[in-house]
Amino acid sequence: MDATKPIVLVVSGRLGAGDVSRLCDELVARLRGGGVTEVVCDVRGLERPNLAAVDALARLRLTARRRAVRLRVAGAGRELLLLLDLVGLADLVGPYPDRDDDP
Repeated sequence: MDATKPIVLVVSGRLGAGDVSRLCDELVARLRGGGVTEVVCDVRGLERPNLAAVDALARLRLTARRRAVRLRVAGAGRELLLLLDLVGLADLVGPYPDRDDDP
């Protein structure tokens, strides 16, 4: 694994409470072996963002942080941005400009 390239974790569809632990488990599995310093969580395919999606992103960030890995969110739409802001997690998206070629 190239440690200079971030891991891209795709989050798509409509998330429910049961998806949170599955996504965290997937992230942990992909971080095994170490050397990775950044994860990009691509949420472009997320349908109708809800609080389960916000919970998933918060827990993914915590999971990454516990392993000294930075997590950033790419492709967040207006609805998700509003939800993240509402619950005080707007910093999950960070000052990263989305580009067509990103991630």
